[in-house]
Amino acid sequence: MIMLMIYKRIVIYLTMTVGIYFATTTGKTEDIADRLHDLLANSDSPKDLADLSDVNEFLNHDGIICGIPTWNTGADSERSGTAWDALLEDIGSLNMTGKKVAIFGLGDSSTYTENFCDAIEELHSYFKKAGASMVGYVSKDSYTFDESKSVIGNMFCGLPLDEDSESDLTDQRLSEWADQLKAEIIGL
Repeated sequence: MIMLMIYKRIVIYLTMTVGIYFATTTGKTEDIADRLHDLLANSDSPKDLADLSDVNEFLNHDGIICGIPTWNTGADSERSGTAWDALLEDIGSLNMTGKKVAIFGLGDSSTYTENFCDAIEELHSYFKKAGASMVGYVSKDSYTFDESKSVIGNMFCGLPLDEDSESDLTDQRLSEWADQLKAEIIGL
């Protein structure tokens, strides 16, 4: 909750809402969404896309955090292999101007080293097309992989996590990203 002082002693409270949305196949993306929610006390409880009736729900939030795995490695489109794939065009047609969006993704940097967390970029591009202000970029320097469509310059366009080969690094990466998001998304 943000408090603004307006003229002498009148105080107005503004409530900013931040939603966490995820799609999962194995439950790992849901687990990360829950762990992130624990670090971001002012965010709404994570919501599975299977329970989303209309993408217009995204417009009810000031900020959105999305969790997406990469299953269709090497694909040019529909890289997540989850419910996100069916919503991409609908997301791209929204008017998300003024909304902050951050994305975390799961992948396997050891087995799929040439397509590590590629789905982050695909979701990123559709929210950006909708006019969202994209936040939560992370340096690629502490990651071991060969290629990723999710790298723009020297940064991932979201937080990549590897619960298969680097799960020992997840807690630290998640905690640092939560602190970063608190600075980038008002209300967290």
